[in-house]
Amino acid sequence: MIHEVFMPALSSTMTEGTIVSWEKSPGDKVEKGETVLVVESDKADMDVEAFYSGTLAAIIVEAGDAAPVGAALALLAETEEEIEQAKQQASSGGSNGNSGTPSSAADIEAPAAEVAAQPEPEPQPTASRRNGRVIVSPRARKLAKTLKVDLNGLTGSGPHGRIVGEDVEAAAGKTPTVATAAPAAKAAPTPSASAPSAPAPSTPAPAAASMPQTNAPIGEAVAMNSLQNAVAKNMMVSLSIPTYHVGYTITTDNFDALYKKIKPKGVTVTGLLAKAVAVTLQKHPLLNANCVENKINYPSSINVAVAVAMPGGGLITPVLRDADKIDIYSLSRNWKDLVQRARAKQLQPDEYSTGTFTISNLGMFGVDKFDAILPPNQGSILAIGASKANMVANDDGSFAIKRQMQVNITCDHRIIYGADAAAFLQDLAKLIETDPQSLTM
Repeated sequence: MIHEVFMPALSSTMTEGTIVSWEKSPGDKVEKGETVLVVESDKADMDVEAFYSGTLAAIIVEAGDAAPVGAALALLAETEEEIEQAKQQASSGGSNGNSGTPSSAADIEAPAAEVAAQPEPEPQPTASRRNGRVIVSPRARKLAKTLKVDLNGLTGSGPHGRIVGEDVEAAAGKTPTVATAAPAAKAAPTPSASAPSAPAPSTPAPAAASMPQTNAPIGEAVAMNSLQNAVAKNMMVSLSIPTYHVGYTITTDNFDALYKKIKPKGVTVTGLLAKAVAVTLQKHPLLNANCVENKINYPSSINVAVAVAMPGGGLITPVLRDADKIDIYSLSRNWKDLVQRARAKQLQPDEYSTGTFTISNLGMFGVDKFDAILPPNQGSILAIGASKANMVANDDGSFAIKRQMQVNITCDHRIIYGADAAAFLQDLAKLIETDPQSLTM
C-alpha cells in the first residue's frame, strides 16, 4: 500500500508548518518510528517520525516550503513494486485515496522536542545524537551546507549537546554572528540590579515583547516567519476581547536588596517576579481565571508565562508551572532552562501554551511604562517597566530617593473588574515592598 506522509498538527494553534529538512531522501528505507523530516511549527522545530515502514518513494513538499496541516508531504511505498506507482502519483498531484484521511490514518506522529525525548547522557566529546542522527538546529544545518562543514565531528554547545550555528561558524574559522545570550541582557543600566531592569548577567533577557531587528532589508517586503504569523493571529483574537488597563507604582528597594543577596545562588529577576506574582494570585484566583463560553474557568494551578523575544523576530511565552509551589531556586533554574530551549526552538507545546497569567517586561530597555495585549485564553497580563531612582515625598513632608517601577495590568473586562485588578496590584506591591524575603521560603 502507498501511504501519504501528512503535515502534523504540532500544537493546538498550528494551521501550517514549514519543512526545515528532510532526514530521508527518495529511495531510502524507512522504519516505523524513524525520523523522516523536521517541521517548523508556529513555535518549535519538531522531528516527525514514520508511522509505517517502507521506502520513501517521492517527496511532494521540498525543504523550505510550507504546507497546511493535513497536507501530503511525501509518499511512502510498502513494497518495491509500488515505488514507481507512488512516483507517478506524486507527479500527478498526490493522493489516490489509499491512505485514508489525516485524522484517521496519518502516516506520521509528532514526538516531543528532541531534547526531551529521553534522559540525556553525560556530555560527550562529539555531537549529541538521536536514532543515529546528529542533533542540529535548522540554522546550523543550513550554515554547514554553505560553509561545507562536516557536522559529524562537531561538539554541540547548545542545550543538551545540540549543534547550533555558532558551532558551525567556529569550525569554519568564522566569528560567530549571533550570540546565544539575549542581547537585552547587556542593556542593564547599572550593576545594582532592580526587579525589572537588571537580570543576572548569565540569565537571558527575562521578558521582552520584541527584540531589536538589525540588518533590516530596507526597501524590501519580507514575509513573516511561522512564529511571527502565529503571534499576529493571536493578537487579532485578543483584540476582540474587551480589556482595560490599571497602573501601579511599586517601590523596589527591599526587593532589590534581596535580589543582590541571593543572586550568587543562581536566582534570577524573572524567578523572583514570577514567584511574587504567583503568591499574590493565590489570594486573587479571579486574576488567574479566564472566560470560556460565558463561564469563568478557574485553573487548578498557577502557571506564570513570561514573554521572551526570539532571534529572527516574534516572541514566545515559556511557562513556569506551579510557580506558587516551587522554591525560588528551583524556579530560577527552570527559567534558565526554558529560555535556552525556547531560543533553540526546542520547547514542547505544553511548555509554552499552558500559562494562566502572563508577565511582559520591557524594563531592561529602560521603558518606564507600557500596556500589554491580553494573550488568548487568559484573563490578565502584567506589563513591567524599569525600576528607577525617584524623589519621593514621605508622609511627614520629608523627601527621600527611592527606586520605583511602574506596573500596568491588562484584564478581560468580561470577568475581571477594576476593583479586582486594583486589589491584586495592592497586594503585589505590599509583598514586594515590605515582605520580599518571604519569596525565599
